[in-house]
Amino acid sequence: MKRSNRLVVLTDYFLENPREHVKLTHFVELCNTTKSSVSEDLDIIHDVFQQQGMGYLHRTTGAGGGVQYVPEYASEKSGAFITELQRQLEDPVRILPGGYLYMSDILGDPKMVREIGRVFASRFSNLEIDAIVTVATKGIPLAYAVASFLRVPVVIARRDPKVTEGSSVSINYVSGSSRKIQTMVLPKRSLKEGSNVCIIDDFMMAGGTIAGIKSLLEEFNATVKAIGVLAEAEDEEERIVNDYTSLIKISHVDLQNNTITILPGNYNI
Repeated sequence: MKRSNRLVVLTDYFLENPREHVKLTHFVELCNTTKSSVSEDLDIIHDVFQQQGMGYLHRTTGAGGGVQYVPEYASEKSGAFITELQRQLEDPVRILPGGYLYMSDILGDPKMVREIGRVFASRFSNLEIDAIVTVATKGIPLAYAVASFLRVPVVIARRDPKVTEGSSVSINYVSGSSRKIQTMVLPKRSLKEGSNVCIIDDFMMAGGTIAGIKSLLEEFNATVKAIGVLAEAEDEEERIVNDYTSLIKISHVDLQNNTITILPGNYNI
């Protein structure tokens, strides 16, 4: 196989299989070439990935040596994406009765969701994470996007148990915003005991839902390594979660003047 062809094949493989550790012999057979040629190809791909702010190739030596693609987003690219996200969300047509903000189109856009996943995965790439945990329903697409880059499974907590998921662990928690008692359940088979997890959600006001997830995860002896939220409400006096990463901050929704103020979250702080 010619080098130009090999570069396309190898690049496609890495982009489709992030964080998978692969021995060089696999690529030698895949491209019908020599180990030295593959090694040179990897040097080229590694340099281009770094130049484009897409991450890097991590290579190991020895008997179990190989290579894995670690996706990362350059700070310039993540900043530009968050700025574009702010611009889209400041459109006055998004204002709903009661001062709520329409965001379902963002969560339904595969390209936007994938970029959000890439940004969060880049921030959490150096952490030992075994699973992404979210609560149904709007956080699910974001959780899968992050998981696709970190190469880990998604675990979904729900409000009601499902017969098809077997026995579950259930807790009651107090919603931080409405102060109502709510229920959250997680199937026993969905998460291994002692897992390291990352919590992903679409919106956080006071943090009651995330606090509820953390309490539920304690029943599995899980360790929360990171928390990522797409949007947070600004100046929430009764916030009960502080250690988190947000992309944007909804500062003010002015119903009278039909304006929305969106600020960057704490991602780049």
